[in-house]
Amino acid sequence: MHVGVDIGGTFTDLVLAQDGKLIVHKLLSTPINPAEAMLNGLETITPGGLKKLQKVAHGSTVATNAILERNGARVALISSMGFKDVLSIGRQNRPDLYALQPSLPPALIPPERCYEVPERLDYRGDVLVSLDMAALDVVLDEIAQQDVEAVAVCFLYSYVNPEHEQMVRDRILERKLFEDWQVALSSDVLPEFREYERASTVALEAYVRPLMVRYVSNLTKKLPKKSSLRIMKSDGGIMSAAQISQQAVNTALSGPAAGVLGAFHLAQLAGFDQIITLDMGGTSTDVALCPGELPLSANKTIDDLPLRVRVLDIETIGAGGGSIARVDAGGALRVGPQSAGADPGPIVYGRGGKEVTVSDANALLGRLDSEHFLGGRMQLDLDAALSAFSKLSSGMHLEIAQMAQGVIDVANVNIDRAMRRVSVARGYDPRQFTLVAFGGAGPLHACEVAARLQMPRVLVPRYPGVLCALGLLVADVVVESSRAVLARASRGLIARLRAMQAEVIAEGRDALEREGFDEAQMTFNMMLDMRYQGQAHELTVPFGKQVVAAFHQAHEQAYGHAMHDRPVEIVNMRLQALGVAEKPQFQPEPIGDTSLDEAYLGSKPLPYGEHEIAMYDRDKLNPGAQITGEALIFQLDSTTYIPADWRAAVDGYRNLVIEPVDAKVEAITRSQNA
Repeated sequence: MHVGVDIGGTFTDLVLAQDGKLIVHKLLSTPINPAEAMLNGLETITPGGLKKLQKVAHGSTVATNAILERNGARVALISSMGFKDVLSIGRQNRPDLYALQPSLPPALIPPERCYEVPERLDYRGDVLVSLDMAALDVVLDEIAQQDVEAVAVCFLYSYVNPEHEQMVRDRILERKLFEDWQVALSSDVLPEFREYERASTVALEAYVRPLMVRYVSNLTKKLPKKSSLRIMKSDGGIMSAAQISQQAVNTALSGPAAGVLGAFHLAQLAGFDQIITLDMGGTSTDVALCPGELPLSANKTIDDLPLRVRVLDIETIGAGGGSIARVDAGGALRVGPQSAGADPGPIVYGRGGKEVTVSDANALLGRLDSEHFLGGRMQLDLDAALSAFSKLSSGMHLEIAQMAQGVIDVANVNIDRAMRRVSVARGYDPRQFTLVAFGGAGPLHACEVAARLQMPRVLVPRYPGVLCALGLLVADVVVESSRAVLARASRGLIARLRAMQAEVIAEGRDALEREGFDEAQMTFNMMLDMRYQGQAHELTVPFGKQVVAAFHQAHEQAYGHAMHDRPVEIVNMRLQALGVAEKPQFQPEPIGDTSLDEAYLGSKPLPYGEHEIAMYDRDKLNPGAQITGEALIFQLDSTTYIPADWRAAVDGYRNLVIEPVDAKVEAITRSQNA
């Protein structure tokens, strides 16, 4: 019995896989104690209660929220002499180019808890100045008085030679100042060059590690001893709960990763591998472009802090169902990024919300139905939303219907911009991609967003509102490691790197064996970070036979040109070791009863229109069923809105494939023929 659990800002989603069937559950999150909703949901969804659980895969936002809200652990930094201000100085980037008085966020670790000790290595890792142990003891004495929970250590060139950093950890453990997991070394967390990025990443690791260790430890104690708990990583893989004590920062951007993973998995089954994902939840919207593969990036920031770990390349904006609508000082309508969250939530939830949100606009336009919201378990307070909209619309001299539609339009424009950033701005034509919509609010907005970008179709998975939880069930265990190279590409260098592969793969194999995988379940992918000589950033290419030619091709794809006469450098060698986990098996169903009679729930007049809209129960829509014209399709975890000039068909996997009425119906039956 395998359960995936995703804790979002508004709802906690659960999907249970048992005997080839899926059971879904959705309940309001508990922001003060996220584990409370998770445990309540597990108790509800698991036949026989928690004691019957075998495997739990969990997507956590604990690390993300700690960084964004700046409520992580108290951390001290130990650096090389003369470099204790590395976090404060950074790269001197200006977040707002035209601000006359730019405001930079404070460093994650304040200057008073940043220390330096005499030591120095050269670029080859040779010792120039030995580590001064007496000076280190003085620093440790001061740290012991600072009431810190973790220590980050970042020395120059430690990615080549980690000996000095390891000596610091050994001394801390010898003096029993902290436990092993409370000491984060940059040579362990990120053994790569770029001092500031490495310092920032190890500081983030130390900042969130105590919180994540406590959170996962408490959660593990409340789960059955025989069950296994795995945590989602930012790169789309999962890791055992035990690994949190060494890789906590790898969960910092894991929240939306499971959704992209699940969307790509289901879209491939349905016959689409060129997709853009639209994950619209209660607080935010996440979009990602998958050009036949999952998009990975090693250059990310979180709250303007560099995070140099491999993550799925996802664009996040503050546009969710709970995003608050307001009129700014110039009289323009704004939506987000502020959110009503889970408590109090949108006004229509009836939990004390006072500010107008996107969900309130959808409810007033009739797109959220009180009798069918959350499977009929949650009644909507339309009168309270109407009163709030009356005040907002009167200030802009608009009718209530115009005001509600305006809120939807502004939210859609915000999503449109994000989708253009991951597609058009990177040289991809969105007209060649399928939009995969999920999240509680994604299917409500998908068709209108797709129309703005002239996308040919929208795919709504069978359980869109809990797709992140489903993505956790199809995630593999991923172990990544890297080795710094920093040398000009040559036949000799490439030959030496190939000779190193066996050693690197052996380390990955050992890590996967500790996770419980045998040889037959393992896959190893070797990659190289490469760049032209003189460039500041690199691209990652597979370590194949013609690596230099592959880099030229990758550069041309990314930037529109290649410099074949420019020398190429190899910066890092990477290993991605995958432990292929057991996944739920999805088999396409044959076309059966395509009648809509059983699924049809009738029609209702729209509150501010001259026509009625048809309503359907998605659970009773069989493969092959088709719906043309404006309609609402209800299910427990989401509501899908089909505009008047669109049509939807149910494929063999019970996905909704929605296309403009004037488009050729060619992809609807792909999954039946696959």
